[in-house]
Amino acid sequence: MNGDAVNPSVRPGQGKGALIGLAALFFVPLLGAFWLYYLGGWRPAGSTNHAELISPVITLEPVALYDLDGKTASVDIFKEKWSLVHVADGRCNTECRDALWMMRQTRLLLAEDMDRVQRVYIAVGDCCDREFLSQEHAGLIALQAVDQAAEQWLQNFPVTEGTPYIYIVDPLGNLMMRFDIRENPKGLLSDLEKLLKLSHIG
Repeated sequence: MNGDAVNPSVRPGQGKGALIGLAALFFVPLLGAFWLYYLGGWRPAGSTNHAELISPVITLEPVALYDLDGKTASVDIFKEKWSLVHVADGRCNTECRDALWMMRQTRLLLAEDMDRVQRVYIAVGDCCDREFLSQEHAGLIALQAVDQAAEQWLQNFPVTEGTPYIYIVDPLGNLMMRFDIRENPKGLLSDLEKLLKLSHIG
């Protein structure tokens, strides 16, 4: 008998189906773990993330924000890239400047992944020290919340009195984590590295 003869017990497409099954066994648990850990609010004992999960995540609906020249920013500003966001008074006190520095350094330390992340500063009133922002934070997206709709929209960002935060927004526009800037900056970097490794969006 010819050794190359087709085995009649193997149905057409059975091999392809087996490959799809194996792929599902690998990818489905990975996607499920990502969803549960970062979007579903579930954390196993001994979890090592440093930022606080926002659960459930908050989808940021489009709102009119303006750049420093008074031009309307893109409504899709929080789409396609991961965003590190700080919201503060436009005069940008010491805590605000610490937050902007932390966002800048964290992004730089991501090395080859840095282009997947953008930095956004949203100023509320008294905007802004342009010289400081241009000299110290080139590439920072600085926006102004200047009307009632924008101020109401900012309520999406959960605050704790006296605690300055950097917020993490995913490339789908979901506000998902907040990081206390008084903590070790390495924690923010570690969490962001995990997110970028697990996610292929942005």
